[in-house]
Amino acid sequence: MSLTLTVPPRLEADRRAGLPVAIIGAGPVGLAAAAHLIERGLPVVVFEAGDTAGAAVRAWGHTRLFSPWRYVVDAAARRLLEAEGWTAPDAEGLPTGDELVDGYLEPLARTAALASVIRYGTRVEAVARQGMDRTRSVGRAATPFVLRLRTAEQTTDATARAVIDTSGTTSSPRSLLSSGLAHDDLGDRVTTALPDVRGRDRDRFVGRRVLVVGAGHSAANTLIALAALAEEDPATRVSWAVRNDGTARLAADAADDLAARGRLGTAVHDLVADGRVEQIASFEIDDVRLCDDGVRVTGRRSGEPFALEVDVIVNATGFRPDLTMLREIRLGLDEIVEAPRALAPLIDPNLHSCGSVPPHGVAELTHPEPDFFLAGMKSYGRAPTFLLLTGYEQVRSIAAELAGDRVAARQVDLVLPETGVCTTDAGSCCA
Repeated sequence: MSLTLTVPPRLEADRRAGLPVAIIGAGPVGLAAAAHLIERGLPVVVFEAGDTAGAAVRAWGHTRLFSPWRYVVDAAARRLLEAEGWTAPDAEGLPTGDELVDGYLEPLARTAALASVIRYGTRVEAVARQGMDRTRSVGRAATPFVLRLRTAEQTTDATARAVIDTSGTTSSPRSLLSSGLAHDDLGDRVTTALPDVRGRDRDRFVGRRVLVVGAGHSAANTLIALAALAEEDPATRVSWAVRNDGTARLAADAADDLAARGRLGTAVHDLVADGRVEQIASFEIDDVRLCDDGVRVTGRRSGEPFALEVDVIVNATGFRPDLTMLREIRLGLDEIVEAPRALAPLIDPNLHSCGSVPPHGVAELTHPEPDFFLAGMKSYGRAPTFLLLTGYEQVRSIAAELAGDRVAARQVDLVLPETGVCTTDAGSCCA
């Protein structure tokens, strides 16, 4: 009888030799990682669930970033693009998400170096070591990674010498409940952050009672758009629920080195002061349920029972990492922030804004699983302080480490725009 081996033989040789570095996600940080690795002569494969580069950015493509072009283009990516005749946009211009994709990410993905290594329409469902679950240790570091891939046609496996997960967090919004627990499915009565209020999603909001939940810049962008919609149709009523006692988390002009971000905060302050937006401060939401006339939201306001009914809710509470596909990977995550343990104290939102996060690289991003890295927004876990510049320096450092240049990997240097107060969600600090 024949014997089928379910565990590969433990060889002394590194079985990962010649395999590519797998990058999950073809967004800004994923493509930057690929550019840095290719510059160092390492084979790369990029798996992107969407049909194009920057597919997740397209979801909020109507939103104008508050970071100018000089802060959203990676250095290695720029070198690839300029070698093929690309002309950079005005360094001080503020692109929309769509302009970021059209003018930077898609041209980058089409370069000769990257076009052949990106696999679109390919979702990574799981990552593990080949023939090993997370409990097996012997020979682990020399064993290839295996990635379970799903396309529209089939499910397959691919192997890699290292994995960089830059898949982001925008597909995993936080709960509306202050407890963080899941709530009932509200169907089309709830939208995620940054809907196109005055464009493709207008019919969902015009003439409706709208509640925006969240205290960050995604909430601010949406509130400004809703206030403008209410001027067009006064039947549109806008409420804003926050757990704190005011709008202090949004920076005023003088406190922010990114002028557009500062103006955003000032605009929302004015909307509240003028009564165009009803702010429901110190509101801790305990439950949200469908009712005959929309959604009933219940909880405590300043410690007292409080409830209201609305037609639609915009969930701008931020995001959290989806770690489901990493169940067999040995992660070392902070118990609170869900970021790598060495990184967590550097990005604690109670202590740091986007601009005060110290430079960091592979030393802070290392997990108990050798050659596995979270990078980009996902590396920040639940901390809302991420900037693209930070992600670009992360992957530059990781690429140097994987190329064996430990000195360059640990020489991290990053100058960030200063800010007084910052919270991050899609379309704001993340760019």
